[in-house]
Amino acid sequence: MIISRLILKNWRNFRSADVRFAQRVFLTGPNASGKSNLLDVFRFLRDIAKPGGGLQSAIKDRGGLSKVRCLAARKEPDIEIEVELSEDGTSPTWRYGIGIKQQPRGYRQPFLQFEKIWSGDKLICERPDNADNADEERLTQTHLEQISANAEFREIAKFFESIRYLHLVPQLLRHPEAFQGPNVPDDPFGRNFLEMVVKTPEKTRRSRLRRIEDALRAAVPQMRNLIDTRDESGIPHLEATYEHWRPNAGKQREDQFSDGTLRLIGLFWSLLDGESPLLLEEPELSLHSGIVSKLPELFYRLQRQKKRQIFVSTHSSDMLSQKSIGGEEVLILRPDKEGTAVEVASSIKEVRVLLDSGLSVADAILPRTSPGNLNQLDLFT
Repeated sequence: MIISRLILKNWRNFRSADVRFAQRVFLTGPNASGKSNLLDVFRFLRDIAKPGGGLQSAIKDRGGLSKVRCLAARKEPDIEIEVELSEDGTSPTWRYGIGIKQQPRGYRQPFLQFEKIWSGDKLICERPDNADNADEERLTQTHLEQISANAEFREIAKFFESIRYLHLVPQLLRHPEAFQGPNVPDDPFGRNFLEMVVKTPEKTRRSRLRRIEDALRAAVPQMRNLIDTRDESGIPHLEATYEHWRPNAGKQREDQFSDGTLRLIGLFWSLLDGESPLLLEEPELSLHSGIVSKLPELFYRLQRQKKRQIFVSTHSSDMLSQKSIGGEEVLILRPDKEGTAVEVASSIKEVRVLLDSGLSVADAILPRTSPGNLNQLDLFT
């Protein structure tokens, strides 16, 4: 199942948006246009649906409703999100809609303006209902997060809960002890990545590491024998052999791996881990342009096996130069003082003409995402 459509109102950068998704989605636009915030919609729904989560926690983790509400919102400050889920990318199997506002008095908690769920074309849940009207405290929770209330549409909750996001920061993986304080929920930056690896069932873990090693041989030519291990204190590590002039080579652990190697390991692991939607932010960071140019093809091959939906935010010309990427797979974000607009690249006539003439997505689209006053950087001294 994939996310086939998203409708937003007053969510972060987006005063309004209505966009359809392919199975592979590339987000591109200027810095601060809202690529991360668009992906965060799906993380937000996951945070509502996951065990121990819920609406109040999801809003609190983002700094409160005022930090989530679009700054361009005026007379209609309520936040609305609607998603369509489908098996084939056309007719929706499920639709989930939620409207959120703030209590006008008392604890000023976020609460539901509405919650609606459709199975196909049939509306099976609509709130507020009579019970909500009799007890308004019920509106501080969604039915999506309540096992006692979501039996009829638990498939949606499980789907949202399974959404994966990993933006591995090599320094966190190398030196987790150096970064004190509470961890970010769900560890999106890889501070506990090695713990996640060793907790994976052994047969699955060994198989994945072998596949990752095979892929790394092309990108890191001297690397061999990637394994997981533990030190004398029981702390997990990744270990590999690096071939050099000595006949027995030498072993290194993750604290000696390059940033690019660590990011590739995290990326490959994420691609192999599950079949749910995967959210990737700028996976090209720290990687050689030759490797980056191969990533869309890699995504496509894995998708054919698992039918997994992948969302990728990127500025990379090397990635978007792949001729296999179609205009219907690319979303262009255009920031404005009234909020960011989202357009499917193939829906723009000028872009469509350029793509039809044989240009790549990078050639046809990236010039449109460059800041208009970029030449002013020349004045910086």
